[in-house]
Amino acid sequence: MLQCIWRRHFVRLISHSSRRPTSVFLFLTETSASQTIMSDRKRKAPTDSAKKPSAKQQKMIPVKEENQGRAGGWLQDHLKQQRTENKDVKFNKKRLRFISNNEKTKKGSEGILYWMTRDQRVQDNWALIHAQHLAVKQSLPLHICFCLVVPKSDFSTLRHYSFMLKGLQEVATESKKLDIQFHLLHGSPGDVLPSFVSDHSFGAVVTDFCPLREQMQWLEDVQKKLSKDIPLIQVDAHNIVPCWIASPKQEYSARTIRGKITKLLPEYLIDFPPVEKHPYTATRTAKPIEWDETLASLKVDRSVEETAWAKPGTKAGMAMLESFIDVRLKLFDTKRNDPNFQALSQLSPWIRFGHLSAQRVALQVQQSGKKAAMPVGSFIEELVVRRELTDNFCFYNKKYDCVEGAYEWAQKTLKDHAKDERPYIYSREQLEKAKTHDKLWNAAQYQMVSEGKMHGFLRMYWAKKILEWTPSPEEALSIALYLNDRYELDGQDPNGFVGCMWSICGIHDQGWGERAIFGKIRYMNYKGCQRKFDVAGFEKKYCPKLI
Repeated sequence: MLQCIWRRHFVRLISHSSRRPTSVFLFLTETSASQTIMSDRKRKAPTDSAKKPSAKQQKMIPVKEENQGRAGGWLQDHLKQQRTENKDVKFNKKRLRFISNNEKTKKGSEGILYWMTRDQRVQDNWALIHAQHLAVKQSLPLHICFCLVVPKSDFSTLRHYSFMLKGLQEVATESKKLDIQFHLLHGSPGDVLPSFVSDHSFGAVVTDFCPLREQMQWLEDVQKKLSKDIPLIQVDAHNIVPCWIASPKQEYSARTIRGKITKLLPEYLIDFPPVEKHPYTATRTAKPIEWDETLASLKVDRSVEETAWAKPGTKAGMAMLESFIDVRLKLFDTKRNDPNFQALSQLSPWIRFGHLSAQRVALQVQQSGKKAAMPVGSFIEELVVRRELTDNFCFYNKKYDCVEGAYEWAQKTLKDHAKDERPYIYSREQLEKAKTHDKLWNAAQYQMVSEGKMHGFLRMYWAKKILEWTPSPEEALSIALYLNDRYELDGQDPNGFVGCMWSICGIHDQGWGERAIFGKIRYMNYKGCQRKFDVAGFEKKYCPKLI
Protein backbone atom coordinates (compact mmCIF):
# COMPACT_ATOMS: atom_id res chain seq x y z
CA MET A 1 0.00 0.00 0.00
CA LEU A 2 2.79 2.42 0.92
CA GLN A 3 4.55 1.66 -2.37
CA CYS A 4 1.36 2.45 -4.31
CA ILE A 5 1.01 5.76 -2.43
CA TRP A 6 4.51 6.96 -3.23
CA ARG A 7 4.22 5.83 -6.87
CA ARG A 8 1.17 8.10 -7.19
CA HIS A 9 3.28 10.86 -5.61
CA PHE A 10 5.96 10.11 -8.24
CA VAL A 11 3.46 10.66 -11.06
CA ARG A 12 2.42 14.00 -9.55
CA LEU A 13 6.08 15.04 -9.37
CA ILE A 14 6.54 14.51 -13.12
CA SER A 15 3.33 16.35 -13.95
CA HIS A 16 4.38 19.30 -11.79
CA SER A 17 7.94 19.50 -13.10
CA SER A 18 6.77 19.40 -16.72
CA ARG A 19 5.18 22.81 -16.31
CA ARG A 20 8.61 24.38 -16.15
CA PRO A 21 10.87 24.56 -19.21
CA THR A 22 13.68 22.03 -19.12
CA SER A 23 16.87 21.92 -21.17
CA VAL A 24 16.55 19.00 -23.54
CA PHE A 25 20.25 18.14 -23.69
CA LEU A 26 20.46 17.85 -19.90
CA PHE A 27 18.90 14.43 -19.87
CA LEU A 28 21.63 13.21 -22.18
CA THR A 29 24.20 13.60 -19.44
CA GLU A 30 21.89 12.71 -16.62
CA THR A 31 20.62 9.47 -18.05
CA SER A 32 22.58 8.52 -21.07
CA ALA A 33 24.53 0.00 -23.54
CA SER A 34 25.29 -1.38 -26.33
CA GLN A 35 27.15 -4.57 -26.90
CA THR A 36 29.73 -3.10 -29.22
CA ILE A 37 30.76 0.39 -30.09
CA MET A 38 28.91 1.72 -33.12
CA SER A 39 30.61 1.32 -36.46
CA ASP A 40 31.14 4.52 -38.44
CA ARG A 41 30.15 2.73 -41.60
CA LYS A 42 26.59 3.58 -40.56
CA ARG A 43 27.24 7.29 -40.86
CA LYS A 44 30.20 8.81 -42.62
CA ALA A 45 32.08 11.60 -40.90
CA PRO A 46 33.69 14.48 -42.81
CA THR A 47 37.02 13.82 -44.44
CA ASP A 48 39.35 15.48 -41.90
CA SER A 49 41.23 12.69 -40.19
CA ALA A 50 42.15 14.07 -36.76
CA LYS A 51 42.20 10.99 -34.55
CA LYS A 52 44.65 11.66 -31.77
CA PRO A 53 43.92 14.35 -29.19
CA SER A 54 46.91 16.44 -28.24
CA ALA A 55 48.98 15.80 -25.14
CA LYS A 56 47.48 18.96 -23.67
CA GLN A 57 44.01 17.50 -24.06
CA GLN A 58 45.01 14.31 -22.29
CA LYS A 59 46.40 16.20 -19.29
CA MET A 60 43.33 18.23 -18.47
CA ILE A 61 42.23 18.72 -14.88
CA PRO A 62 40.56 15.48 -13.79
CA VAL A 63 37.20 15.41 -12.08
CA LYS A 64 37.81 15.28 -8.36
CA GLU A 65 36.63 12.18 -6.56
CA GLU A 66 33.22 12.81 -5.06
CA ASN A 67 32.29 11.92 -1.56
CA GLN A 68 31.01 8.44 -2.29
CA GLY A 69 28.47 8.57 0.50
CA ARG A 70 28.76 6.83 3.84
CA ALA A 71 31.78 4.59 4.23
CA GLY A 72 29.61 1.56 4.84
CA GLY A 73 27.91 1.78 1.45
CA TRP A 74 24.44 2.24 2.91
CA LEU A 75 22.70 1.94 -0.47
CA GLN A 76 24.14 -1.50 -1.23
CA ASP A 77 23.19 -2.69 2.26
CA HIS A 78 19.72 -1.24 1.88
CA LEU A 79 19.14 -2.94 -1.48
CA LYS A 80 20.44 -6.28 -0.22
CA GLN A 81 17.84 -6.22 2.53
CA GLN A 82 15.15 -4.89 0.23
CA ARG A 83 15.66 -7.66 -2.33
CA THR A 84 15.03 -10.31 0.30
CA GLU A 85 11.63 -8.73 0.81
CA ASN A 86 10.77 -8.63 -2.89
CA LYS A 87 11.09 -12.31 -3.82
CA ASP A 88 7.40 -12.59 -4.63
CA VAL A 89 7.28 -9.64 -7.06
CA LYS A 90 5.88 -10.91 -10.36
CA PHE A 91 7.31 -10.36 -13.82
CA ASN A 92 4.94 -8.36 -16.03
CA LYS A 93 4.76 -10.23 -19.34
CA LYS A 94 3.95 -6.98 -21.15
CA ARG A 95 7.66 -6.22 -20.80
CA LEU A 96 8.47 -8.89 -23.39
CA ARG A 97 7.74 -9.55 -27.02
CA PHE A 98 8.44 -12.67 -29.07
CA ILE A 99 10.77 -12.11 -32.01
CA SER A 100 10.30 -15.70 -33.18
CA ASN A 101 7.05 -17.35 -34.21
CA ASN A 102 7.56 -20.14 -31.69
CA GLU A 103 6.76 -19.23 -28.07
CA LYS A 104 7.33 -22.56 -26.32
CA THR A 105 10.63 -23.70 -24.82
CA LYS A 106 12.13 -26.59 -26.77
CA LYS A 107 11.58 -29.92 -25.06
CA GLY A 108 14.61 -31.95 -24.01
CA SER A 109 16.86 -28.88 -23.89
CA GLU A 110 19.78 -28.45 -21.51
CA GLY A 111 19.49 -24.80 -20.48
CA ILE A 112 18.10 -21.32 -20.99
CA LEU A 113 20.29 -18.55 -22.42
CA TYR A 114 20.22 -14.84 -21.67
CA TRP A 115 21.94 -13.05 -24.54
CA MET A 116 23.13 -9.88 -22.82
CA THR A 117 23.56 -6.79 -25.00
CA ARG A 118 22.57 -3.40 -23.62
CA ASP A 119 21.82 -4.16 -19.98
CA GLN A 120 25.14 -5.33 -18.59
CA ARG A 121 24.26 -6.11 -14.98
CA VAL A 122 22.89 -8.98 -12.90
CA GLN A 123 20.44 -7.44 -10.44
CA ASP A 124 17.65 -5.03 -11.41
CA ASN A 125 17.57 -6.61 -14.88
CA TRP A 126 14.11 -7.65 -16.10
CA ALA A 127 15.57 -9.67 -18.99
CA LEU A 128 17.72 -11.81 -16.69
CA ILE A 129 14.88 -12.06 -14.17
CA HIS A 130 12.61 -13.48 -16.88
CA ALA A 131 15.33 -15.85 -18.13
CA GLN A 132 15.79 -17.22 -14.62
CA HIS A 133 12.04 -17.65 -14.12
CA LEU A 134 11.89 -19.52 -17.42
CA ALA A 135 14.82 -21.75 -16.43
CA VAL A 136 13.39 -22.52 -13.00
CA LYS A 137 10.00 -23.34 -14.50
CA GLN A 138 11.66 -25.84 -16.85
CA SER A 139 14.13 -27.12 -14.20
CA LEU A 140 17.07 -26.10 -16.38
CA PRO A 141 20.47 -24.43 -15.85
CA LEU A 142 20.80 -20.73 -16.69
CA HIS A 143 23.53 -19.25 -18.89
CA ILE A 144 24.49 -15.73 -19.93
CA CYS A 145 26.46 -14.88 -23.06
CA PHE A 146 27.86 -11.66 -24.44
CA CYS A 147 29.11 -11.27 -28.01
CA LEU A 148 32.23 -9.10 -28.21
CA VAL A 149 32.72 -7.30 -31.51
CA VAL A 150 35.27 -4.57 -32.23
CA PRO A 151 34.44 -2.76 -35.48
CA LYS A 152 37.24 -0.98 -37.30
CA SER A 153 35.97 2.45 -36.38
CA ASP A 154 36.89 5.81 -34.88
CA PHE A 155 34.45 4.95 -32.12
CA SER A 156 36.24 1.77 -31.02
CA THR A 157 38.31 3.36 -28.26
CA LEU A 158 40.05 2.15 -25.12
CA ARG A 159 37.82 4.50 -23.12
CA HIS A 160 34.66 2.67 -24.15
CA TYR A 161 35.90 -0.91 -24.35
CA SER A 162 37.76 -0.80 -21.06
CA PHE A 163 34.67 0.51 -19.27
CA MET A 164 32.53 -2.15 -20.90
CA LEU A 165 34.85 -5.13 -20.33
CA LYS A 166 35.57 -4.27 -16.71
CA GLY A 167 31.84 -4.02 -16.10
CA LEU A 168 31.33 -7.40 -17.74
CA GLN A 169 34.04 -8.89 -15.55
CA GLU A 170 31.97 -7.86 -12.54
CA VAL A 171 28.92 -9.48 -14.15
CA ALA A 172 30.84 -12.73 -14.67
CA THR A 173 32.06 -12.77 -11.05
CA GLU A 174 28.59 -12.15 -9.65
CA SER A 175 27.03 -14.71 -11.99
CA LYS A 176 29.47 -17.41 -10.86
CA LYS A 177 28.45 -16.85 -7.23
CA LEU A 178 24.83 -17.40 -8.29
CA ASP A 179 25.67 -20.61 -10.20
CA ILE A 180 24.92 -18.93 -13.53
CA GLN A 181 27.40 -19.59 -16.33
CA PHE A 182 28.82 -16.53 -18.13
CA HIS A 183 30.23 -16.96 -21.65
CA LEU A 184 32.20 -14.34 -23.59
CA LEU A 185 31.83 -15.02 -27.30
CA HIS A 186 33.99 -13.34 -29.94
CA GLY A 187 32.26 -12.28 -33.12
CA SER A 188 29.07 -10.78 -34.48
CA PRO A 189 25.94 -12.27 -32.85
CA GLY A 190 24.55 -13.46 -36.16
CA ASP A 191 27.75 -15.39 -36.82
CA VAL A 192 28.41 -16.95 -33.41
CA LEU A 193 25.20 -17.06 -31.39
CA PRO A 194 22.98 -19.54 -33.33
CA SER A 195 25.69 -22.23 -33.39
CA PHE A 196 26.45 -21.57 -29.70
CA VAL A 197 22.77 -22.13 -28.89
CA SER A 198 22.70 -25.33 -30.92
CA ASP A 199 25.96 -26.71 -29.47
CA HIS A 200 24.70 -26.20 -25.91
CA SER A 201 21.14 -27.42 -26.60
CA PHE A 202 19.51 -24.31 -25.17
CA GLY A 203 15.72 -24.37 -25.17
CA ALA A 204 15.10 -20.61 -25.37
CA VAL A 205 16.99 -17.35 -25.84
CA VAL A 206 16.07 -14.20 -23.90
CA THR A 207 17.66 -10.87 -24.83
CA ASP A 208 17.29 -7.21 -23.90
CA PHE A 209 16.28 -4.23 -26.03
CA CYS A 210 18.13 -1.48 -27.88
CA PRO A 211 16.49 0.61 -30.65
CA LEU A 212 19.70 1.46 -32.53
CA ARG A 213 20.04 0.03 -36.04
CA GLU A 214 23.16 -2.06 -35.44
CA GLN A 215 21.64 -3.86 -32.46
CA MET A 216 18.34 -4.26 -34.31
CA GLN A 217 20.29 -5.84 -37.18
CA TRP A 218 21.95 -8.28 -34.77
CA LEU A 219 18.52 -9.29 -33.54
CA GLU A 220 17.29 -9.85 -37.08
CA ASP A 221 20.42 -11.84 -38.01
CA VAL A 222 20.07 -14.12 -34.98
CA GLN A 223 16.36 -14.60 -35.56
CA LYS A 224 16.97 -15.69 -39.16
CA LYS A 225 19.68 -18.23 -38.27
CA LEU A 226 18.30 -19.54 -34.98
CA SER A 227 16.57 -22.91 -35.13
CA LYS A 228 12.82 -22.42 -35.63
CA ASP A 229 11.98 -24.48 -32.55
CA ILE A 230 13.92 -22.10 -30.27
CA PRO A 231 11.91 -19.09 -29.05
CA LEU A 232 13.69 -15.72 -29.19
CA ILE A 233 12.28 -13.40 -26.54
CA GLN A 234 13.09 -9.72 -26.15
CA VAL A 235 12.58 -7.91 -22.84
CA ASP A 236 12.87 -4.14 -22.52
CA ALA A 237 15.06 -3.98 -19.42
CA HIS A 238 16.26 -0.44 -20.11
CA ASN A 239 13.08 1.61 -20.01
CA ILE A 240 10.68 1.75 -17.09
CA VAL A 241 7.73 1.53 -19.48
CA PRO A 242 8.62 -0.78 -22.40
CA CYS A 243 9.22 1.25 -25.55
CA TRP A 244 6.55 -0.53 -27.59
CA ILE A 245 4.02 -0.20 -24.76
CA ALA A 246 4.64 3.50 -24.05
CA SER A 247 3.64 4.42 -27.61
CA PRO A 248 3.03 2.67 -30.94
CA LYS A 249 4.49 5.59 -32.92
CA GLN A 250 7.13 8.30 -32.96
CA GLU A 251 6.14 10.96 -30.46
CA TYR A 252 6.49 14.61 -31.42
CA SER A 253 7.85 15.84 -28.09
CA ALA A 254 7.99 15.28 -24.35
CA ARG A 255 4.58 16.91 -24.16
CA THR A 256 2.96 14.18 -26.25
CA ILE A 257 4.59 11.20 -24.51
CA ARG A 258 4.56 12.45 -20.91
CA GLY A 259 0.95 11.57 -20.21
CA LYS A 260 1.28 8.15 -21.82
CA ILE A 261 4.25 7.25 -19.64
CA THR A 262 2.95 8.68 -16.37
CA LYS A 263 -0.35 6.86 -16.83
CA LEU A 264 1.54 3.56 -16.92
CA LEU A 265 3.99 4.19 -14.09
CA PRO A 266 1.79 2.66 -11.37
CA GLU A 267 1.92 -0.62 -13.32
CA TYR A 268 5.61 -0.60 -14.30
CA LEU A 269 7.43 1.46 -11.69
CA ILE A 270 7.76 -1.33 -9.16
CA ASP A 271 10.73 -2.75 -7.31
CA PHE A 272 12.66 -5.70 -8.69
CA PRO A 273 12.64 -9.28 -7.46
CA PRO A 274 16.18 -10.57 -6.95
CA VAL A 275 18.17 -12.74 -9.33
CA GLU A 276 18.90 -15.58 -6.89
CA LYS A 277 21.36 -18.45 -6.66
CA HIS A 278 20.21 -20.73 -9.44
CA PRO A 279 18.91 -24.11 -8.24
CA TYR A 280 19.95 -26.09 -11.33
CA THR A 281 23.66 -26.50 -11.99
CA ALA A 282 25.03 -26.65 -15.53
CA THR A 283 26.94 -29.76 -16.53
CA ARG A 284 28.84 -27.77 -19.17
CA THR A 285 30.63 -24.83 -17.60
CA ALA A 286 31.85 -21.68 -19.31
CA LYS A 287 35.45 -21.34 -20.47
CA PRO A 288 37.65 -19.24 -18.15
CA ILE A 289 38.08 -15.65 -19.36
CA GLU A 290 41.43 -13.86 -19.16
CA TRP A 291 40.02 -10.36 -18.85
CA ASP A 292 43.29 -8.43 -18.85
CA GLU A 293 44.57 -10.35 -21.86
CA THR A 294 41.28 -9.83 -23.67
CA LEU A 295 41.40 -6.07 -23.19
CA ALA A 296 45.08 -5.92 -24.16
CA SER A 297 44.38 -7.84 -27.37
CA LEU A 298 41.60 -5.60 -28.64
CA LYS A 299 42.36 -3.48 -31.69
CA VAL A 300 41.03 -0.21 -30.31
CA ASP A 301 42.24 3.38 -30.43
CA ARG A 302 44.24 3.72 -27.21
CA SER A 303 44.82 7.45 -27.64
CA VAL A 304 41.31 8.00 -26.22
CA GLU A 305 42.22 6.92 -22.73
CA GLU A 306 40.25 5.64 -19.76
CA THR A 307 38.78 8.29 -17.46
CA ALA A 308 40.02 8.73 -13.90
CA TRP A 309 36.71 9.70 -12.33
CA ALA A 310 34.35 7.01 -13.70
CA LYS A 311 35.03 3.49 -12.45
CA PRO A 312 33.15 0.80 -14.39
CA GLY A 313 30.69 -1.71 -13.03
CA THR A 314 27.48 -1.83 -11.03
CA LYS A 315 29.23 -1.39 -7.67
CA ALA A 316 30.85 1.85 -8.79
CA GLY A 317 27.58 2.99 -10.36
CA MET A 318 25.75 2.36 -7.09
CA ALA A 319 28.41 4.32 -5.24
CA MET A 320 27.91 7.25 -7.62
CA LEU A 321 24.14 7.04 -7.13
CA GLU A 322 24.69 7.00 -3.37
CA SER A 323 26.88 10.11 -3.54
CA PHE A 324 24.28 11.86 -5.71
CA ILE A 325 21.57 11.18 -3.15
CA ASP A 326 23.80 12.20 -0.22
CA VAL A 327 25.59 15.22 -1.72
CA ARG A 328 24.26 16.56 -5.04
CA LEU A 329 20.55 15.83 -5.20
CA LYS A 330 19.75 18.84 -3.02
CA LEU A 331 21.53 21.06 -5.56
CA PHE A 332 20.12 19.53 -8.74
CA ASP A 333 16.86 21.49 -8.92
CA THR A 334 18.51 24.92 -8.76
CA LYS A 335 22.10 24.38 -9.94
CA ARG A 336 21.90 21.78 -12.70
CA ASN A 337 22.42 24.41 -15.44
CA ASP A 338 25.62 25.72 -13.88
CA PRO A 339 28.73 23.83 -15.09
CA ASN A 340 30.74 25.20 -12.17
CA PHE A 341 28.63 23.33 -9.62
CA GLN A 342 28.77 19.61 -8.90
CA ALA A 343 24.99 19.26 -9.08
CA LEU A 344 24.42 16.56 -11.71
CA SER A 345 23.96 12.88 -10.98
CA GLN A 346 26.94 11.89 -13.23
CA LEU A 347 25.19 8.53 -13.76
CA SER A 348 24.95 8.57 -17.55
CA PRO A 349 27.98 6.29 -18.26
CA TRP A 350 26.62 3.55 -15.99
CA ILE A 351 23.11 3.80 -17.41
CA ARG A 352 24.42 3.89 -20.99
CA PHE A 353 26.37 0.63 -20.48
CA GLY A 354 23.55 -0.92 -18.47
CA HIS A 355 25.62 -1.18 -15.29
CA LEU A 356 22.79 0.69 -13.56
CA SER A 357 19.05 0.43 -14.11
CA ALA A 358 17.29 3.75 -14.65
CA GLN A 359 14.34 2.21 -12.84
CA ARG A 360 16.50 1.59 -9.78
CA VAL A 361 17.75 5.18 -9.92
CA ALA A 362 14.20 6.50 -10.13
CA LEU A 363 13.03 4.40 -7.20
CA GLN A 364 15.90 5.39 -4.92
CA VAL A 365 15.95 9.09 -5.81
CA GLN A 366 12.20 9.42 -5.33
CA GLN A 367 12.31 7.54 -2.06
CA SER A 368 15.28 9.49 -0.69
CA GLY A 369 13.95 12.83 -1.92
CA LYS A 370 10.64 12.28 -0.20
CA LYS A 371 12.30 11.36 3.10
CA ALA A 372 14.52 14.44 3.01
CA ALA A 373 11.79 16.74 1.65
CA MET A 374 13.95 17.55 -1.41
CA PRO A 375 12.43 18.49 -4.80
CA VAL A 376 13.16 15.71 -7.29
CA GLY A 377 10.58 16.38 -10.01
CA SER A 378 13.02 18.00 -12.45
CA PHE A 379 15.42 15.07 -12.18
CA ILE A 380 12.65 12.51 -12.59
CA GLU A 381 11.35 14.35 -15.67
CA GLU A 382 14.76 14.03 -17.31
CA LEU A 383 15.45 10.49 -16.12
CA VAL A 384 12.08 9.03 -17.09
CA VAL A 385 10.17 11.09 -19.66
CA ARG A 386 13.02 12.69 -21.58
CA ARG A 387 15.25 9.62 -21.59
CA GLU A 388 12.51 7.23 -22.69
CA LEU A 389 11.50 9.73 -25.38
CA THR A 390 14.93 9.21 -26.97
CA ASP A 391 14.38 5.45 -27.26
CA ASN A 392 10.99 6.19 -28.82
CA PHE A 393 12.61 8.42 -31.44
CA CYS A 394 15.34 5.96 -32.40
CA PHE A 395 12.94 2.98 -32.43
CA TYR A 396 10.38 4.54 -34.74
CA ASN A 397 12.61 6.83 -36.86
CA LYS A 398 15.14 4.90 -38.92
CA LYS A 399 16.88 8.16 -39.88
CA TYR A 400 17.55 9.12 -36.28
CA ASP A 401 21.10 10.28 -37.03
CA CYS A 402 20.65 12.40 -40.16
CA VAL A 403 18.96 15.65 -41.16
CA GLU A 404 16.38 13.69 -43.16
CA GLY A 405 15.10 12.35 -39.84
CA ALA A 406 14.08 15.85 -38.70
CA TYR A 407 10.59 17.31 -38.92
CA GLU A 408 9.59 18.86 -42.24
CA TRP A 409 9.59 22.40 -40.84
CA ALA A 410 13.13 21.93 -39.54
CA GLN A 411 14.43 20.42 -42.78
CA LYS A 412 12.92 23.32 -44.72
CA THR A 413 14.30 26.07 -42.50
CA LEU A 414 17.77 24.51 -42.46
CA LYS A 415 17.69 24.17 -46.26
CA ASP A 416 16.51 27.77 -46.64
CA HIS A 417 19.50 28.99 -44.65
CA ALA A 418 22.11 26.44 -45.77
CA LYS A 419 23.90 29.00 -47.92
CA ASP A 420 23.90 31.76 -45.32
CA GLU A 421 27.34 33.21 -44.69
CA ARG A 422 29.01 31.71 -41.61
CA PRO A 423 31.01 34.04 -39.34
CA TYR A 424 33.62 31.30 -38.89
CA ILE A 425 34.29 28.03 -40.69
CA TYR A 426 36.14 25.27 -38.83
CA SER A 427 37.19 21.83 -39.99
CA ARG A 428 36.53 18.71 -37.96
CA GLU A 429 40.22 18.60 -37.01
CA GLN A 430 40.14 22.18 -35.70
CA LEU A 431 37.03 21.47 -33.68
CA GLU A 432 38.40 18.21 -32.34
CA LYS A 433 41.53 20.01 -31.11
CA ALA A 434 39.47 22.88 -29.67
CA LYS A 435 41.07 25.47 -31.93
CA THR A 436 38.25 28.00 -32.23
CA HIS A 437 37.94 31.66 -31.28
CA ASP A 438 35.41 30.79 -28.54
CA LYS A 439 37.06 30.05 -25.18
CA LEU A 440 33.89 28.60 -23.68
CA TRP A 441 33.42 26.18 -26.58
CA ASN A 442 37.09 25.19 -26.38
CA ALA A 443 36.78 24.58 -22.63
CA ALA A 444 33.71 22.39 -23.15
CA GLN A 445 35.51 20.41 -25.84
CA TYR A 446 38.53 19.98 -23.53
CA GLN A 447 36.25 18.72 -20.79
CA MET A 448 34.75 16.12 -23.12
CA VAL A 449 38.08 14.90 -24.50
CA SER A 450 39.89 14.74 -21.16
CA GLU A 451 37.10 13.56 -18.86
CA GLY A 452 34.77 11.73 -21.22
CA LYS A 453 31.77 13.77 -20.13
CA MET A 454 30.75 17.32 -20.97
CA HIS A 455 28.30 19.16 -18.73
CA GLY A 456 24.73 18.83 -20.02
CA PHE A 457 23.98 22.52 -20.42
CA LEU A 458 27.18 23.04 -22.39
CA ARG A 459 26.38 20.16 -24.73
CA MET A 460 23.53 22.24 -26.13
CA TYR A 461 25.72 25.29 -26.68
CA TRP A 462 28.55 23.12 -28.02
CA ALA A 463 26.40 21.41 -30.68
CA LYS A 464 24.62 24.58 -31.78
CA LYS A 465 27.92 26.34 -32.37
CA ILE A 466 29.02 23.48 -34.61
CA LEU A 467 25.96 24.24 -36.75
CA GLU A 468 26.99 27.91 -36.83
CA TRP A 469 30.62 27.20 -37.75
CA THR A 470 30.38 24.51 -40.44
CA PRO A 471 29.35 24.75 -44.11
CA SER A 472 26.10 22.79 -43.84
CA PRO A 473 23.65 21.24 -41.35
CA GLU A 474 24.61 17.80 -42.62
CA GLU A 475 28.28 18.36 -41.89
CA ALA A 476 27.47 19.92 -38.52
CA LEU A 477 25.44 16.90 -37.43
CA SER A 478 28.08 14.50 -38.68
CA ILE A 479 30.85 16.28 -36.76
CA ALA A 480 28.78 16.60 -33.58
CA LEU A 481 27.95 12.90 -33.60
CA TYR A 482 31.56 11.97 -34.39
CA LEU A 483 32.94 13.97 -31.45
CA ASN A 484 30.18 12.87 -29.09
CA ASP A 485 30.49 9.18 -29.92
CA ARG A 486 34.28 9.14 -29.96
CA TYR A 487 34.94 10.93 -26.67
CA GLU A 488 31.81 10.88 -24.51
CA LEU A 489 31.73 7.86 -22.23
CA ASP A 490 27.93 7.91 -22.58
CA GLY A 491 28.09 8.30 -26.38
CA GLN A 492 26.74 5.93 -29.06
CA ASP A 493 23.40 5.92 -27.29
CA PRO A 494 19.88 7.19 -28.14
CA ASN A 495 20.36 10.12 -25.74
CA GLY A 496 23.37 11.31 -27.70
CA PHE A 497 21.68 11.00 -31.08
CA VAL A 498 18.61 12.86 -29.90
CA GLY A 499 20.67 15.48 -28.08
CA CYS A 500 22.53 16.35 -31.28
CA MET A 501 19.34 16.17 -33.33
CA TRP A 502 17.59 18.51 -30.88
CA SER A 503 20.43 21.05 -30.96
CA ILE A 504 21.00 21.05 -34.71
CA CYS A 505 17.73 19.81 -36.24
CA GLY A 506 15.06 20.88 -33.75
CA ILE A 507 13.85 17.37 -32.85
CA HIS A 508 11.34 17.45 -29.96
CA ASP A 509 11.43 21.25 -30.12
CA GLN A 510 9.36 23.96 -31.80
CA GLY A 511 10.15 26.65 -34.35
CA TRP A 512 11.58 29.90 -32.97
CA GLY A 513 12.16 33.38 -34.38
CA GLU A 514 13.94 33.14 -37.71
CA ARG A 515 17.58 34.18 -37.93
CA ALA A 516 20.58 33.62 -40.18
CA ILE A 517 22.07 30.10 -40.39
CA PHE A 518 19.73 28.65 -37.74
CA GLY A 519 16.49 29.60 -39.43
CA LYS A 520 13.81 28.64 -36.92
CA ILE A 521 16.07 26.30 -34.92
CA ARG A 522 16.53 27.42 -31.30
CA TYR A 523 19.55 29.70 -30.91
CA MET A 524 22.11 29.94 -28.10
CA ASN A 525 24.99 32.39 -27.70
CA TYR A 526 27.93 33.28 -25.48
CA LYS A 527 26.21 36.19 -23.77
CA GLY A 528 23.29 33.99 -22.83
CA CYS A 529 25.70 31.63 -21.08
CA GLN A 530 27.28 34.54 -19.25
CA ARG A 531 23.87 35.42 -17.82
CA LYS A 532 23.47 31.88 -16.48
CA PHE A 533 26.85 31.08 -14.91
CA ASP A 534 30.43 32.20 -14.39
CA VAL A 535 31.74 31.55 -17.89
CA ALA A 536 35.20 32.93 -17.13
CA GLY A 537 35.55 30.56 -14.19
CA PHE A 538 34.73 27.54 -16.34
CA GLU A 539 37.11 28.69 -19.07
CA LYS A 540 39.90 29.15 -16.54
CA LYS A 541 39.41 25.65 -15.16
CA TYR A 542 39.43 23.80 -18.46
CA CYS A 543 41.71 25.78 -20.75
CA PRO A 544 43.87 28.05 -18.59
CA LYS A 545 46.73 28.17 -21.10
CA LEU A 546 44.46 29.70 -23.72
CA ILE A 547 43.36 32.63 -21.55
